[in-house]
Amino acid sequence: MHNFLFGIFPYIALGVGIMGSIARYDRDPFTWKTSSSQMLRRKQLVMGSILFHVGVLVIFFGHLVGLLTPIWIFDAMGISHGAKQILAVVAGGIAGVMALVGGGMLFHRRWTDPRIRQTSSFWDIAILGMLLAQLVLGICTIFVSLGHLDGHEMVKFMSWAQGIFTFDGAAASYISDVSLIFKLHLFLGLTIILVFPFTRLVHMLSAPVRYIWRPGYQVVRSRRQKPANPAE
Repeated sequence: MHNFLFGIFPYIALGVGIMGSIARYDRDPFTWKTSSSQMLRRKQLVMGSILFHVGVLVIFFGHLVGLLTPIWIFDAMGISHGAKQILAVVAGGIAGVMALVGGGMLFHRRWTDPRIRQTSSFWDIAILGMLLAQLVLGICTIFVSLGHLDGHEMVKFMSWAQGIFTFDGAAASYISDVSLIFKLHLFLGLTIILVFPFTRLVHMLSAPVRYIWRPGYQVVRSRRQKPANPAE
């Protein structure tokens, strides 16, 4: 089961996440949106959204750089495994708390407001709940990481993540002896990638890049006024 969850399931999650997103954008482009509920209730939205998005972005890029950057690059830059571990604990802890507080405000708003609840789909509520659970698991891993400040535990996750993208058949074995809380965190993260195409999270892939090469500005003309004299 360990080999399946961390050696095979990652490819299933990534495959569905990538191909599902492409299929949704091609077949249902008008569903590719955040479905904002700001018009229904602005209270809690601005502060909660800022805290949540800033925290999640820091966590996302921190994981992306921290896990997928080859170990030899950190060694060449003189960054020890211990220093990298401490940075991950401090920065990840702050960003995790920010995202959890903001996400909690957004979840409370969506769950308790009757109008927003009525206009929310199953996945609107489910994905927010999954993200909050993932944040809680991530914060819990910090307490375990404090017992491994030498950074060698983090090297296992780096080897696993890079092994997945290099099709290393032994990737799952690199994290066979890590704490259960880490495995739950990884499994839920992969599950979020799996359901990603079916949720509003797809909007994070959108960027107004078309404005860079569009042919020119849109010309807007005012409506021509009717002449005062009908004979004119």
